[in-house]
Amino acid sequence: MRNIWAITYKELNTYLSSPIAYVLAAVFIGLAGLLFSLSLGGSFPEATVRGFVGPGVVLLLVVGSLLTMRLLAEEQKLGTLELLLTSPIIDAQVVLGKFLASFLIIVGMLVLSLYFPILLFVFGDPDPMPIVTGYLAMVVVGMTALAIGIFSSSLTSNQIVAVVISLGINFILVITDIASRYTSGLLADVLRYVSVSAHTSDLLLGILDSRHILYFLSITVFFLFVTVRMLESRRWR
Repeated sequence: MRNIWAITYKELNTYLSSPIAYVLAAVFIGLAGLLFSLSLGGSFPEATVRGFVGPGVVLLLVVGSLLTMRLLAEEQKLGTLELLLTSPIIDAQVVLGKFLASFLIIVGMLVLSLYFPILLFVFGDPDPMPIVTGYLAMVVVGMTALAIGIFSSSLTSNQIVAVVISLGINFILVITDIASRYTSGLLADVLRYVSVSAHTSDLLLGILDSRHILYFLSITVFFLFVTVRMLESRRWR
C-alpha cells in the first residue's frame, strides 16, 4: 500500500505543478456553471442540478481521457517506464497509484462544483436524492473514463494517439444505446447493457440501482486489469 501512495503522491505533484489539471478544472466548472444557470433561467426552472449533471457525465468522459493520456505514454516515451517496472514495485501498484492520483483530481473538480447544489439548498427546496445520485453518476463515470484512459495510455508512447483511443472507446460506449434502437432481440439487449447512457439515466432521475453501479465498477476493474496485463507483457519483450 505504501508503494501505491508513493506513486499517487508523485503523480499528484506532477498534476499540480502543470497547467493541465487547472485548465481542465476551470473548463469543467465554467461549463457546469453555465449549464446550471441555463437550467434555472428557462421558462420552467427546476430546483435541480440535472441541467449540468447530465452533460457533466459526458464531459467527464473527455476530462478523464485528457487527464490520463500522459500517465503511461509519457513514461514510455521518456524511457522511464522500464526503470519503474524493474524497481521493487509490482505492476498493479503502478497502475493503481496512477489511477488514484487522477481520480483524486476528478473528485477535486466535483467538490468544487458542489457550490451549485449548495445554492439550491440556500435559495430553494430541492429533492436531495437526484442530487446525490447525480453526483454518484459523475463519480462512477469518471472512474470508468480514467480506467479506459490509463489502458489507452499503456498502448502507445504518443499522448495524442492515447487520447484518441480513449475517446474512441468512450464514444462507442455512449452510442451503443443509439445502435440498440436499430436492432432487436439479444443483440439489442447486449448493446443497451454496455451503454453508458442506459446506466446513467436512472441515476440522473434519483433512482439508485446497484446494477448500474456494478456496471461501472466492472468496466473500471476490467480496464485496470487489462492495463496491468499490458505492463506485465512488456517484461517479456
